[in-house]
Amino acid sequence: MNPQLESLPLWASLPITLLLLLGSAIVLIGALGLVRLPHFFQRIHGPAITITLGTGSILIASMIYFSALQSRLVIHELLITVFVMLTAPVVAMLLMRTAVYRDLRARDRRPIVSANKSKTTTEVYPFSSKEEP
Repeated sequence: MNPQLESLPLWASLPITLLLLLGSAIVLIGALGLVRLPHFFQRIHGPAITITLGTGSILIASMIYFSALQSRLVIHELLITVFVMLTAPVVAMLLMRTAVYRDLRARDRRPIVSANKSKTTTEVYPFSSKEEP
């Protein structure tokens, strides 16, 4: 075993262990959501939510570990955690908005047959009251 791990104090090893287990469980749940859910919007929801907490927990555990080993405050991981927590939700939102825009453009290109089957419209929202002649 690593001699540095044996010299790690108990006050540091317990939070490190709990944060690593919590972070890995959350990331695993997000990965399962990415694999198992059927539609794009459902698949993006799992990782978008879990990446911030799971990655943050793992990085904070790393920060505590290296701070305890080096007997000084290590803040590199804190900066990475802040960056991930600020950018991951924004990226997920932009991906979702891009998918919505793509779906609306695809719907706009194909004609939509109205209920009486005699008129077709190319509207994006077929439930609007305006119909083409």
